[in-house]
Parts: sequence; structure tokens; C-alpha cells
Amino acid sequence: MNNILVTGAAGFIGFHLVSLLLSDSRNNIVALDNINDYYDISLKHSRLQQLGIKYEHNVWTSSVSNLKFIHSDLSEKDKLANLMRENKINYVVHLAAQAGVRYSLENPDSYVQSNLVEFVNLCECIKEADIKHFIFASSSSVYGVNNTVPYKETDDTSKPISLYGASKKANEVIAHSYAQLYGVTTTALRFFTVYGEWGRPDMAYFSFSNLITKGMPINIFNNGKLSRDFTYISDIVKSIKLLLQKRSVAEERNPFEVFNIGNSSPVQLMDFIATLEDALGQKAEKIYKEMQDGDVYNTYADTTKLQDYIGFTPEVPLKEGIKNFAEWYQNYYGV
Repeated sequence: MNNILVTGAAGFIGFHLVSLLLSDSRNNIVALDNINDYYDISLKHSRLQQLGIKYEHNVWTSSVSNLKFIHSDLSEKDKLANLMRENKINYVVHLAAQAGVRYSLENPDSYVQSNLVEFVNLCECIKEADIKHFIFASSSSVYGVNNTVPYKETDDTSKPISLYGASKKANEVIAHSYAQLYGVTTTALRFFTVYGEWGRPDMAYFSFSNLITKGMPINIFNNGKLSRDFTYISDIVKSIKLLLQKRSVAEERNPFEVFNIGNSSPVQLMDFIATLEDALGQKAEKIYKEMQDGDVYNTYADTTKLQDYIGFTPEVPLKEGIKNFAEWYQNYYGV
């Protein structure tokens, strides 16, 4: 059996990944999340309910035989080590982190605790366990001031421009050292602007939808002269599943690898907004503003390495993905 620990399981990507992994009866999933209030916790509870997890009478229960939920974080190393030992964890997918570029400007301490201290705690526990493969979420934010596009895994990532990006780069460096020292097969995934149903309310497409459906204006930064490599959630979790299988069974000379996961098709911000307006059936009132601190002008993933390695590359076009999101959003919020 594959005994898989998924951290951040009540989060956007974690929820979708657990749902996909549960489709294989050979997988036993231990889903961990601290359900913090960075955004609406009712959305996190709703995701868990979709997985068959409920909180009743001060107890968390799962209606799915191969899924267990643990309400905790990674701050207590001994507790984490016991959890991994008792559940015989042999695969770890780490998606728990303090997210958000702009939030890192306001609350740096939360990034130090979640993305650095707790990440080291996890690495320490992994080195003592019989882990076949450790996968963790990095970010396209590590590319920082890199102006060469598309971004390749071999590009310079030594100049991030936000604390969030710096914390993700630090994760890569820390994980690389542990992989070299202890021989744990480790994979860092640089995600590019992930979107889709059950997404994060702080992401632009989600917050724009909220404002547009309420008839409120949206802020457009750098006067709309930005582009993003939007990557649909199903492409993200399919890639993780394939990488989990491929690198866990292959003999690897290099215990540490980095992969971009993006759609390799940057979309101009104004085109993205038009696509969202069409899907919602409403036009947005627009307020144009200057560039935000910590933001970048463009993101664009080179996914050649991913394609060569697992024979798959993200492929869902923006129009289809946004349509799926808009239908979910309007149904979930009743708008």
C-alpha cells in the first residue's frame, strides 16, 4: 500500500489532490491541515465535506475507509514524527504553507513560521522515516526579477522580490541539502498561477468574481500591462500524481529535482478579465492602478522537462477552465 501524507489537505490544491489520489484503492491517505483563518474557513470545511470528512461533537470523522484527517500543523516535531510512524507513511506531498505575495508584506512572521520553521520540522521527520518520495510545493515566485522567458528550471532564482518568493526559494535550498545528505528522493514543484473550482478567495480570478457579481469595481494594476501563465487545477494534480508514481519507482541518480508546472501559454491580464466577464455573464467596472510592490510583470513556464519526464504537460485552455470555475462559483455562492 501507498501510505501518503498530504499536508494542506483542506487547501485548494490539497483538496483536489486528495480527491484524485482516493480514486486508487492502493492509496491510504493521511490528510493534515490546521484550517487557519487566512481566508474563510467555511470554504475549507466545505472542501473537507466533499472528501467525506466532517467535524461533529468536537471529533473529526471520515466516511472514506482509506482516508484519515488530522487537524494539526507542523509546529510540533515530536507529534509529527509519531503521526508518520503510526501511519507508516512512505510518501509525503507537502502543500501546507502560508500563501500570498502581498500578504507577506503585511505579516512576515507567519511566513517564517509556516514556510521555514515548519518546513524544517517536516524535513527532520522525513529523514528519520522510510520515505520513498517527498514532493513539495514551490512557486513561480522564486524566479523574481528574472526577465528571460519562458522560465526554465535552470534559470537564476537567487533574486526573489517578495518574502513569499524568498521563503519558497529557501524551501528548495533546504530540501536539496536534506536530499543530498540523507538520500530521500525529493521533488520541488514550481506552480504557475493555479486556478479552478474550490480555489483560494485571495487569488485575482476569485476576488474579481466576487466583486463583479456584486457590481463592485475591480482594481487593475500596472494599467493592465501584465500577463500570467494560468494553470488549471486538474493539470496540476495530474502532474503531481504522475510524478509521485514515476520518481517513486525509478532509480534516481539525482535525489533532488525541480519541475515547472504551468500552461506554457501566458495570457494578458485584460484578455483574462474579458474571459472571466464572459463566463460570469457580467461586465466589470475597472479602476486602473500602478504596479504593486512584490509583483512581477509576466510569468511563463517552460514545461519541457515535465513533458520529457512524465509524458504529460498542462493542457486545459483558459476559456474552458474559467467556464468551469464560474459555474462552480455561481452555484456555490448562489449568484
